[in-house]
Amino acid sequence: MSLNDQIPNNVDLSADRKLMRALTRWQPSYLEWWRDMGPEGFDEDQIWLRTAVSVDAGGWAHYDHVRMSDYRWGIFLSEPRQEESILFGDHQGQPVWNEVPGEFRGMLRRLIVTQADTEPASVEQQRKLGATAPSMYDLRNLLQVNVEEGRHLWAMVHLLHQHFGRDGREEAESLLQRRSGNPDKPRILSTFNQRTDDWLSFFMFTTFTDRDGKYQLSSLSNSGFSPLARATRFMLTEEAFHLFVGESGVDRIVRRSAELTARDPNGEASPQGGVELDTIQRYLNFWYSSSLDLFGTEDSGNAADCFAASLKARHREDRYDDHLAMEGCYTLEQLQGDALGSLEIPLRRALNEVLRDDYVRDCERVVTRWNRTIASCGLDFRLHLPHRRFNRVQGLHSGQCFSPDGQPMEAEDFDRRRNDWLPSARERESVNALMQPCYAAGEFADWIAPPDKGVKGRPVDFDYVRFSDPKRVGSAA
Repeated sequence: MSLNDQIPNNVDLSADRKLMRALTRWQPSYLEWWRDMGPEGFDEDQIWLRTAVSVDAGGWAHYDHVRMSDYRWGIFLSEPRQEESILFGDHQGQPVWNEVPGEFRGMLRRLIVTQADTEPASVEQQRKLGATAPSMYDLRNLLQVNVEEGRHLWAMVHLLHQHFGRDGREEAESLLQRRSGNPDKPRILSTFNQRTDDWLSFFMFTTFTDRDGKYQLSSLSNSGFSPLARATRFMLTEEAFHLFVGESGVDRIVRRSAELTARDPNGEASPQGGVELDTIQRYLNFWYSSSLDLFGTEDSGNAADCFAASLKARHREDRYDDHLAMEGCYTLEQLQGDALGSLEIPLRRALNEVLRDDYVRDCERVVTRWNRTIASCGLDFRLHLPHRRFNRVQGLHSGQCFSPDGQPMEAEDFDRRRNDWLPSARERESVNALMQPCYAAGEFADWIAPPDKGVKGRPVDFDYVRFSDPKRVGSAA
């Protein structure tokens, strides 16, 4: 691994002068994007960040206080597997491809660009959150997530530059021109244009939206195109941290809210500066339903084509006995008139829904953990996932109205009850009002519980951020 090159990498970048020139020409545009759209207000501070130093199983990260502007974004691919052959699809058993098959060029480029676009989008969505961080620990975790999303962008841009020529270079430039939430140049997927301007939203995003990323990366990690598979396998090691930040972050808010609710004579958290459990449920409903849309439509010819082309597999494809998915059907439920009816489709056309099934089961596990936290405080309240038909804007259920338990309803009834199920503007304002910075080491805002332990063996009160301006250190507690 070359860590001292202008672009750290383990792909022998210096041996490919044409590719090196292309990436070094792209690098200033990336750094300009980072200055304009990356985390706001912490460029001169020393952040205790993890950076890659290897990709082997024995350890791949180094921790130190660095400025984000000095962070060594790079290109890291997991090691190739010996005698690797394609695991699934119509090309099962053939050697993996190290060059793009001409007949799948457009399909593969679309997969890479769509994945790549999510990485800078999430940084843009979260760029102002540092100003209201509930602790130095949480600020450090936010910035770690941000720099890793930037590195994931580098991984995808490397593939575009190396394998797609002029088209790839143009796509790489476009990735830096789109903006989250911009009506004229929005990000490709709707979830990545949503507001993420409070920490409850951030933790829900990293729980549910980054969890979609886990399943998308997993399905690409067995791609017949080996460079994509190797890039996404390494990205998954970093993605796991993002999920931890979200899942544990919501759990800490839930714990604090449950403690305050149990303490309050009227069973309310907000009078004591906490987030109401009902509010947490409504935020959960929004981010979970929005993240479900990221899997695409339930009956998908594109999913079938990508699987047939051996480009995108199922999650943990190696657990299946049949890697062709040519036989069998999948039964969907869809609205037929005023009632729900069944629709059978070929299995290959249902692979988005198969992936969504795995995702839903994983999310159920997460919510079970949060409910154990609530129960430990002696409360009967329980969080729950809404039905996958609820609040969808993509797929079979888009443009239709369903209650959180999946029952069809009239649009006017849904609109009347919308604020019972989704965050209202007033509720968002109330949550935002709680968002005040708490930067003193070891201190936490009132609305969130401290973590059980710090990062990588460091104590919770470790100076995870060393501010260049000591006047910034203060407490909202």
